[in-house]
Amino acid sequence: MISESLIFYALVLLATGIAVGFFCGLLGVGGGFLMVPIQIWLLSLQGVEATLATRIAFATSLAVVLPTAISGCRKHSCWGVVLWQEGVIIGLFGMLGGFLGGTIASYAPGELLRMIFGIIVILAAARMLFVPHFQTWQEPHKRPKKSIIHYMIWGVAVGVLSGLTGIGGGLMLVPIMIIALGFNLYQAIGTSSVAISFNALGGITAYAINGWGLEGLPSYCLGYIDLLQFLLLAAGSILAAPWGAKIAHRLPADRLKHIFVILMFYIGLKMIGAIEWAGL
Repeated sequence: MISESLIFYALVLLATGIAVGFFCGLLGVGGGFLMVPIQIWLLSLQGVEATLATRIAFATSLAVVLPTAISGCRKHSCWGVVLWQEGVIIGLFGMLGGFLGGTIASYAPGELLRMIFGIIVILAAARMLFVPHFQTWQEPHKRPKKSIIHYMIWGVAVGVLSGLTGIGGGLMLVPIMIIALGFNLYQAIGTSSVAISFNALGGITAYAINGWGLEGLPSYCLGYIDLLQFLLLAAGSILAAPWGAKIAHRLPADRLKHIFVILMFYIGLKMIGAIEWAGL
């Protein structure tokens, strides 16, 4: 007989997966900033040690990001806002960075990883908030004019942070594409879904290798990747990503920006413990 705790566990993960898919399609982010805190919480309820729970959450989050980003990318591609050449270059170098970041995270303390996660999300939110303006959908076919070196450098940098924090990298990559690389908002959201697919692949490989055969992991794990969590999260996210992508092209750029920033601030503050400290 299926226990109530297992039903609760499954329903929370499915609902989280739907939210992740929606925001991946809507904002071009992998959704790790939503998944990771919830996964850590559920694993802790199961008695998994804090550092191990953090690594499992990061690894599984990246595993879900991969199919979710691909699903959202298909929808954005239909709207003509995916710049494939730029996305693949950023993504390939991001994959190398993701492998490096995932390897480092496999040996770092869980408290440090959660702190880094929260700080990165807050900094990205602050930078996004104070960008003076966003280009809009007025010039959808205007391409950014940056050299391949710029894409390589930012790809590696975001990839390392992606592997290190268990997020696909869209939280950092979308603002970088707009501010540093000259993408408009819709191009950044669409193209980042290509790049974060590669980032996730690099991180997944690192977490699978470094967690292989480790004692204390839950059942059904591939290295640090929890396959049960992956299936439940991915089921909802893959279905919801095209829906989010469709809505993204019906909302004004400023409204997308505000949704993005509010979510980032909340999750970042939650992960560094500021929400609990304030008694909220």
